Amino acid sequence: MRTGIDWLGALLEESLDRQEGPELLALMRELRRLTEQTPGRLSEVLAALDLPTTIRLVRAFSAFARFGNVAQQVREVEAVSTGPDWGLSPLIGRIRSEVSDRQVIDRVVAALEVRPVFTAHPTEAARRTFLTKLRNLAELLAQRTAATSPADLQRADRRLAEVIDGMWQTDELRIDKPDPLDEAASVLYYLTELGTEVIPDLLEDVDRELERLGIRLPAAARPVCFGTWVGGDRDGNPNVTPAVTLAVLIRLHERGIQALIRIIDQLFRDVSTSSRLAGVSAELAASLRQDAEQLPDVYATFVRLHAEEPYRLKCCYIHRRLENTGHRFARGMDHSPGCDYADAGELLAELQLMDASLRRCHGERIADGPLRRAIRTIAALGFGLATMDVREHAAAHHEVVGTLIDEAGAAPVPYASMSRTERTAFLAAELQSRRPLAGRLLALQGDQARTMGAFSVVRDALDRFGPGVIESYIISMSRGADDVLAPVILAREAGLIDLHAGVARIGFVPLFETIDELRRAGAIMDELLNDPGYRRLVALRGDLQEVLLGYSDSNKEAGITTSQWEIHRAQRQLRDVMQRHGAVLRLFHGRGGSVSRGGGPTHEAILAQPFGTLEGQIKFTEQGEVIAAKYGVPRLARYHLESALEAVLEASLLHRESRVSRQLLAEWDAVMDVVAGAAFTAYRAFVDAPELLEYFCSATPVEELGALNISSRPVSRPGGAGLEGLRAIPWVFGWNQSRQLVPGWFGLGSGLAAARRAGREEALVDMAAHWHFFRTFLAKVEFTLAKADLGIAAHWVQTLVDPSLHPMFAAVRAEFDLTVAEVLRLTKQERLLDRVPDLQQAIEARRPHLDPICYLQIGLLERLRASSDPDPLLRRALLLTVNGVAAGLGNTG
Repeated sequence: MRTGIDWLGALLEESLDRQEGPELLALMRELRRLTEQTPGRLSEVLAALDLPTTIRLVRAFSAFARFGNVAQQVREVEAVSTGPDWGLSPLIGRIRSEVSDRQVIDRVVAALEVRPVFTAHPTEAARRTFLTKLRNLAELLAQRTAATSPADLQRADRRLAEVIDGMWQTDELRIDKPDPLDEAASVLYYLTELGTEVIPDLLEDVDRELERLGIRLPAAARPVCFGTWVGGDRDGNPNVTPAVTLAVLIRLHERGIQALIRIIDQLFRDVSTSSRLAGVSAELAASLRQDAEQLPDVYATFVRLHAEEPYRLKCCYIHRRLENTGHRFARGMDHSPGCDYADAGELLAELQLMDASLRRCHGERIADGPLRRAIRTIAALGFGLATMDVREHAAAHHEVVGTLIDEAGAAPVPYASMSRTERTAFLAAELQSRRPLAGRLLALQGDQARTMGAFSVVRDALDRFGPGVIESYIISMSRGADDVLAPVILAREAGLIDLHAGVARIGFVPLFETIDELRRAGAIMDELLNDPGYRRLVALRGDLQEVLLGYSDSNKEAGITTSQWEIHRAQRQLRDVMQRHGAVLRLFHGRGGSVSRGGGPTHEAILAQPFGTLEGQIKFTEQGEVIAAKYGVPRLARYHLESALEAVLEASLLHRESRVSRQLLAEWDAVMDVVAGAAFTAYRAFVDAPELLEYFCSATPVEELGALNISSRPVSRPGGAGLEGLRAIPWVFGWNQSRQLVPGWFGLGSGLAAARRAGREEALVDMAAHWHFFRTFLAKVEFTLAKADLGIAAHWVQTLVDPSLHPMFAAVRAEFDLTVAEVLRLTKQERLLDRVPDLQQAIEARRPHLDPICYLQIGLLERLRASSDPDPLLRRALLLTVNGVAAGLGNTG
């Protein structure tokens, strides 16, 4: 990795020397030296810099930091693709030797589905244009590493230099705040790249590996597919209106149809079989005759060229139907049978006809090759590349339901006056009723109309695009069964739910994101599934109940230790409840990029879940810089997707029972209760301090983050004030910018120390060695501690924070020192990450470029806060430092 950094750095220095002159490089070297040796002199040096020079410095240091990320990506690709455990093959061998229950294997594989969900509130501060250039750098650096001749090496170096020059002349900052359609464009970029460059080969290999288990996946199986919140995440984002949701869906389907047409055109080129030489099945021949009647213009155009090439002729008809389907989607027209497709199932059925014909006429290899790759890819992508989730806050549904019930006089008392228990009972009874609540004369206004409009647009989208376009309706801040039943009633009003007619077009997903609700998750789901109406709804959805677990707000409320422990325990509760009710649990993990918001290696996170919680399928959000880091380079994207698949199969088939005795697990639970309890006490003492909010706003750039155009979503919740109203993303992002990284570790030291004082040190050592959950959690916190820098944080505080608030930083330092000491004691290391030197060196390699940006940021922020009318260049310089720190740290949101 250092070789990659050094080479990219050398090319960047050449570029800067050409474009900016030697003075900038000399100044950079001087600032690096001062940062490392005498940071106290930095302030006076930085204060003397003019803004244009400062901006050039920030951009240059940020470029070095980004090149470190590129070099690490290339190093990861090389390491994972050549390692002995690369791929699914070793796991399939273990399953064959260790799992004897054939029914379990068949059931798990039949349900197999890994679904990353690209979210609508990214924390990626760089523009997509810039990210594309970074991807080009990664590919060129990999080519340089693999070069076998001087000519190849020179070509790679020349093109690297071209890209670096182009990057220096490209603005990293967005001019305007993105709207949901801009966010959709960003997600579409990644989905399209994944669909064309990663999915075909990955799913072909998955097919081959599963055949070793004697399993052949059906054509419509989707072991890997994608989801998105862009255009559907309404919670706290007034920019996501019903019209925006529809516009995003149209854009997704425009790009999706284009991708499918390219797949069919490639199939046309590959399958040139002649009926004169190999024959054709009667079924395919009959289908072609019907095609000629339904699409006579296609027949007239292509029959002379392909009269004896039935598979190519079939591809011509499919191509035209896909074009017609795209036109129908764009214009909102009715489906025309035979001329376009009602859904992807009809397209897959035509490809299956081709498959059966090839197999009958000695074309098995062709069927298993290009045709099967096309079928698998089309099944994974569908017409819209990803399935959209819709999300709204629980309170919004109660507002609308209350208006409908009160206007209809359906309840003896005003809806708002009911207790939660009364509301649950009333809504459960209402669900069984056949009467509509919304009269024709009732016109909802404002936010209520917007909330109800979401259900109408979901109905219209399902009618227009087919059943796979939207599956899940997510209820944020679900605190009770009534919070789930309220949107079910609204969906009934919109015609999405009709229990008497056996209709349930969408499923409902509670989001448990506070500590109290995580602790009550099992009880809430038990209450829902005990209700006959709701249980009927779940049955109509294939007995599948999805539950979303929120890492962000639980962390902000209780600290990382308590949050992670309560999420783990909630999964156990949900597993047991679903098993009692005969339902299948699909866990949806609302992870962010930072460790504090559930980030970290997906493979390890999946394996760290409680035994028996997975039955072959999982969803997890991918946000912000994580999308670029994981999916920006095709080979790395392949690795991450295959790792997730591998972990889901392993957890579903090899971790169905506890790896340790129930007695030992109960003992570890008791120790974790002590750790989490003491950690919670320490964390709440810190965040409940009256001066915390003032300290946070002055010791981080959180108040300036609103000017950084990284999301269409507001920084705070509507009507929210103070810390409670602040969203989890800026809470984490702000702490990380100042290098304190408080949400990623605060409280664990107090928790471990309390358990050790209680005589549980031996148990802690045992847990760290043998409990996957605890070992993974500890590793993630250790990684966060290693990225923190309280020396830079101290400079933040000394420069920008009122002395009366300095005791807050003293509390941060004391808990940090305690946490580092306890982690080192438990892991028997001298320094953090001694056990993983590659990661330790990767962090150290970034410091010479990252640390100067932090000092520049502090100086700029001091000038900005002292000015009543700041120079626009000053604000631009500051935002560039925010961008640079985010790039240098990675996993910031």
